[in-house]
Amino acid sequence: MVYTIQDIVSYLEKVAPPSYQESYDNAGLITGNLLDNVTGILCSLDATEAVVEEAISLGCNLIVAHHPIIFKGLKSLTGKNYVEKTVIKAIKNDIAIYAIHTNLDHVAHGVNKKIADKIGLVNTSVLVPKKALLSKLVTFVPEEDKEKVLSALFEAGAGEIGEYSGCSFTASGKGTFTPSDQANPHKGSKGNPHEEPEVRIEVLLPSLLERKVLSALKHAHPYEEVAYFLQRLENENQLVGAGMLGDLPYAMDEQEFLKALKINMELHVIKHTQLLGKPIKKVAVCGGAGIFLLPQAKRSGADIFITSDIKYHEFFDAENQIVVCDIGHYESEIFTKELLVEILSQKFTNIALYLTKVVTNPITYL
Repeated sequence: MVYTIQDIVSYLEKVAPPSYQESYDNAGLITGNLLDNVTGILCSLDATEAVVEEAISLGCNLIVAHHPIIFKGLKSLTGKNYVEKTVIKAIKNDIAIYAIHTNLDHVAHGVNKKIADKIGLVNTSVLVPKKALLSKLVTFVPEEDKEKVLSALFEAGAGEIGEYSGCSFTASGKGTFTPSDQANPHKGSKGNPHEEPEVRIEVLLPSLLERKVLSALKHAHPYEEVAYFLQRLENENQLVGAGMLGDLPYAMDEQEFLKALKINMELHVIKHTQLLGKPIKKVAVCGGAGIFLLPQAKRSGADIFITSDIKYHEFFDAENQIVVCDIGHYESEIFTKELLVEILSQKFTNIALYLTKVVTNPITYL
């Protein structure tokens, strides 16, 4: 089967919806034509000129990268810096670049879960769930159509709460209506008041699925005019948010844990605050620059917080309540390219998938 770039993009955006990215981000298709057939996919942390050259040599016309090569608007393309050089080379060689950045950070099966898996954490959960990503749908259906309508809503993605699916609330009542002369009523007759035993159905759904769920409702509902109301909620979505919290299978000595962390994450160095002389059991992580999550990591009861890009004075904020580790931005997210191959291979079994061999880390250690 031949797949287009649009096929790949559509799948990735189901895995990590673009609406989950931060406002400053630029995830999505950066170069390329959605209608082009895919010849191969190269997965990387960054899209640099060297990565584009690698894609060309491998016969890949799509790079799926974690970091967007373009964050801000470009006013010219003259090759005056590495961003413009990369974009020019990609366009000249018909290489599409797709970035899946903070939206992949924010899903429960994303970047931070990969880190948690490398460290060996269990019982993982999102450290700081995002709010205002859920909606509540309320509708009313005849009693005999309840299961048909519920099934359609569940199939469209409604009714999922954490690890539970098929979630709803129903209550029985009576609906009243009078069809006009121009109506085509499923129940009752034109011009006559009608009373019908009905069921009130309430389900939660991701706000990004509102259009899909409403379409499913209207298709499955027997009434000509479907009564419903939709409400955006302030509830936290437990499967979407920043950072991750998890437990070690057993408590470890601080030094023992740090040595294991260095091995498991293939680190050159770990910068950390003063050790507290307590076992490590609960661990908070955030790939990339995550020091903004330190207050939540402390409140969660985590014994250690692992992230990167921590400034000198920010280490003081640990205040001897938690051990804080800076393992490096590249190092914290390098296994994202493996995650991307894992995600893509679940769907596209006949496309050549490659891990970049280019080391894009701009930092070296003596």
